[in-house]
Amino acid sequence: MSAVYISLIAMFSVAAQWLAWIFKVPAILFLLITGLLLGPGFNVIDPDALFGDLLFPVISLAVAVILFEGALTLHFRELKGLEKVVRNLCSIGMLASFIVIGCAGYFVLGLDWRVAAVLGAVLVVTGPTVIAPLLNAMRPDKDVDKVLRWEGIVIDPIGALFAVLVFEAVMLTGQESIFNHTLGALFMTLLVGLSLGVFAGWFTSLLIRRQWLPFELHKFGILALVLATFSVSNYLSHESGLLAVTVFGIWLANQDDLEIDAVLEFKEDLSMILISSLFILLAARLHIDDIKQLGPSVLIFMAFVLFVARPLSILLSTFGSDLNYRARALLSWIAPRGIVAAAVGSVFALSMVKAGVPTSEKLVPLIFTVIIVTVVLQSLTAVPLTKLLKLRQPEPSTILIIGANHVAREVAKGLNDIGVSVYLSDPAWENCKMARMDGLSCYYGNPQSEHAERYLPLTDISKVLGLSPNRHYNALGIQHFSHLIGVDKVFSLKSSDAHAKANKDSATFLSRQNLFAHDATFAKLSGMIAKGGKVSATRIADAFTWQDYLDVNKDAIPLFIWRQQQFIVPVQIDGGQVPEEGDSVIALQPAKMSILKEAQVTQTAN
Repeated sequence: MSAVYISLIAMFSVAAQWLAWIFKVPAILFLLITGLLLGPGFNVIDPDALFGDLLFPVISLAVAVILFEGALTLHFRELKGLEKVVRNLCSIGMLASFIVIGCAGYFVLGLDWRVAAVLGAVLVVTGPTVIAPLLNAMRPDKDVDKVLRWEGIVIDPIGALFAVLVFEAVMLTGQESIFNHTLGALFMTLLVGLSLGVFAGWFTSLLIRRQWLPFELHKFGILALVLATFSVSNYLSHESGLLAVTVFGIWLANQDDLEIDAVLEFKEDLSMILISSLFILLAARLHIDDIKQLGPSVLIFMAFVLFVARPLSILLSTFGSDLNYRARALLSWIAPRGIVAAAVGSVFALSMVKAGVPTSEKLVPLIFTVIIVTVVLQSLTAVPLTKLLKLRQPEPSTILIIGANHVAREVAKGLNDIGVSVYLSDPAWENCKMARMDGLSCYYGNPQSEHAERYLPLTDISKVLGLSPNRHYNALGIQHFSHLIGVDKVFSLKSSDAHAKANKDSATFLSRQNLFAHDATFAKLSGMIAKGGKVSATRIADAFTWQDYLDVNKDAIPLFIWRQQQFIVPVQIDGGQVPEEGDSVIALQPAKMSILKEAQVTQTAN
């Protein structure tokens, strides 16, 4: 029966993630509901009975992988470049939240001071997996979006590391009666965790650089090293493993010459599996009586979390900044807690219960209460509040191009020249490097990945164009963004006539292979550009009509219509897009026409 229950968890995990995808809300909301229904709701799953003594090791190892994956996104160069507000939120603001929540737990809920301290430390973490879907729905102005998005990225590993250190300190204090012994034990924990983390990072870097580990074993090999580092560190010094794997991840993230993108993508997929399954298991362990025993005082505690801790953190972090009061008000409200808080807190709670720390059994119900309230309340109110404060961005205007090859770059430069915001994406570093040398913004990686959700300006994307020669990349991107921004806003170019006739692609992708003319394929555009073709714009006027344009530019391939110099409309195969007076036609001109077009554009502008 155990296999049946584990399969059931897997199926419900996928269902919860799918519902979150459909309704465009944080997945944690449906995972939480699923866990509560399977556990205390209908008593279908009892994680303690299902895993027995293996429950604590399974949760601990899963949390280790999740923290390692989060640490892989923390680059020192990006941390140094952060604005003052974000740096403050991950330092001064984090400490302010820790103090307020910890004191509220101690004085309002009557928790043991060690439990209150751990509760405060765990609840400083928000995390990108919760923030990103919320921001995509809110579309706040760029300052708020940047602050919240970067706070979620940076505070995830930093906050988790802070929580680990606080937990180590309070547990050692509880075990030792002499201050010097406690300080020595804490120093030992830090020494073991930091040393093993650095060694694991250095050793893994050496394996990859010297090619002692074949590429096909990078993913599995690094996963094995993460689990081994965690276990050995815990064996040498109790509960130092989480610190070790966090440092391990940060070390790898900051090796500029190390190719670990495939590893990061694998860890993202693995983390999604672990987060989904783990959150259902953790929620299923809750008991209604555990929540009831918190009493009405939990409402006062929640008031401190929502209306004191976060606003105070924002007040201190934004002091002296240029953010207006409306932006500060919105930042003061948005701080949903996520899976890292639940997973790390659950591991700490299991250890504290085993150690016999008073009131430690309340730690998990309190963490889940905060998660439920913040996710549900802020998901429901974020968009209305953003509108009320007049901080919602206007309609998205950035065009995302899948591919940064020479065709995509030429199209992007043509759009960029007339002032249209363009963002490229490509998993090939050479293409991204060439795009950036041309002054174009480019995301290195797959735009449909979880990593892209953190770094791409998704809230400002109005259209997606698949211009990669690889139709599979185009298909994946079109499928992903057709749901995210609407099927009528995604378009793709045929890679070749032969591929266009293939019927193995999805119906959605086939219907969106509609860019430009009937005979316009990637191969044809590539050939024109290789021969010196350029993308240029021509204004349609009373003296130069659309028919005049077609007569003069018989060999050109119209790409876009720039409606009244404001809106970009891609030209589609059906030919239904006809420019009017005042519009501009953006087209790929053959080499012999490029010089004449540049002169004509200059003359029209004058």
